[in-house]
Amino acid sequence: MRVLLVDDDRRLVGLLARGLVAEGFAVDVEHDGEAGLWRASEHAYDVVVLDIMLPGLNGYRVCARLRDAGVETPILMLTAKDGELDEAEGLDTGADDYLTKPFSYVVLVARLRALARRGAAGRPAAVVAGDLVVDPATRACSRRGTPISLTAKEFAVLEHLARRKGRVVTKDEVLAGVWDSAREADHNLVEVYVSALRRKIDLPFGTFTITTVRGVGYRLEES
Repeated sequence: MRVLLVDDDRRLVGLLARGLVAEGFAVDVEHDGEAGLWRASEHAYDVVVLDIMLPGLNGYRVCARLRDAGVETPILMLTAKDGELDEAEGLDTGADDYLTKPFSYVVLVARLRALARRGAAGRPAAVVAGDLVVDPATRACSRRGTPISLTAKEFAVLEHLARRKGRVVTKDEVLAGVWDSAREADHNLVEVYVSALRRKIDLPFGTFTITTVRGVGYRLEES
């Protein structure tokens, strides 16, 4: 299980990371909101542990932006703040669970495992387009049984197209479905990611899965 810890308390995060690694988790760490947002957007995790009081973007804003961008990774809010309003705000922005410091390490581990199970069960089934398999449950992609390594954003673009296989998807639809705000992205960025996907899922296999519909957008062919 891969976990991202986002907390500016370096001593606490160090202790948590060492403990979780000993439990068999793969752990990445960030200490501010912007870095945590980037890592959670660009890499696949089973659970994100997110502090509320962070430098830069606070945890509420990081959580909200991840959800707006279509990132469905379970999020556990971890904070020194207490009270029903704080918990409600965290859950309203898209968090899945809430734990107040100080907390029991055993309880934290149990909640992480529960969130990971819940997240995997709630994810949609794999999409098959010919010999291409896109599996949101594991955030994995393969062709003819060969695994294909994708960044989280590449996977998000591919999944968005795969869910609409056989249909033309406009660049604006890709922006709205994958990025948190069209103001932060443009059509050129979509083109860059589609080109990257073609180099990974098509070129090595001599296939042409993603076709361009000039002046409109893209279509992922069904076979």
